[in-house]
Amino acid sequence: MDRTDRMLLRLLAERADRSYAELSELVHLSPPAVHERVKRLRRNGVILGTVARLDGSKIGCPLLAFVHVTTEGWGMTKPVLDLQALADVEEIHTVTGDTCLILKVRCSGPASLETLLSRIQEVKGVRATQSYVALGTYLERGPMPETPEPQSPQPRNH
Repeated sequence: MDRTDRMLLRLLAERADRSYAELSELVHLSPPAVHERVKRLRRNGVILGTVARLDGSKIGCPLLAFVHVTTEGWGMTKPVLDLQALADVEEIHTVTGDTCLILKVRCSGPASLETLLSRIQEVKGVRATQSYVALGTYLERGPMPETPEPQSPQPRNH
């Protein structure tokens, strides 16, 4: 992956709906060359998909919380993985530290979060949950590749 690929990835991560023509102007390549690069990045699994980012409060889910789940043994059992079927669960992560899993959840309000916590606690193997409700979000994004600064030509010694 070269600097141009990283620039394309950064531009697409910022706004995935950019056209190949717009991308080509920004990275100084032809639209067909940009299309081929993006196609290769998809084929190689660097670009996993294109999704719409939704505003939780505008779709009736303004409450964002992180739920730490303590399980018996290692936490990734089938019943725990089945939590991904719940619409309120956005992410499931195994972690190190004093908990086994961290779930990122978005709910309609406190009562909805309480119902979700009850469902999580009913899962076989779940020992406890601890919830952290986000009061505000200042940055929420996926990974962003670093784009190296262009190298200045080195002066030659004659």
